[in-house]
Amino acid sequence: MFLRVGILNIVLAVLGLDTISAIVSLALLVPSLSIAARRLHDTGHSGWWQLILLIPIIGLIVLIVFLAQDSHDVNDYGVNPKLGVPT
Repeated sequence: MFLRVGILNIVLAVLGLDTISAIVSLALLVPSLSIAARRLHDTGHSGWWQLILLIPIIGLIVLIVFLAQDSHDVNDYGVNPKLGVPT
């Protein structure tokens, strides 16, 4: 999602539509944060780990590793969604 927003911002900046670019970025900020927090919870980490992005380069790499990990079967935030609903 971040890649699409980045590409869209570049295209809008080239077209001279900086105001629209800012509005789109702000509109997608909250959904992006919530998606990343949910994924971090699935891997057993707190959503506050997103703040690691404040550390240049290293923070991005660490966050990508956390987001790419497989979900734990059971964690503090609930059951792994891949296990399915028990019948």
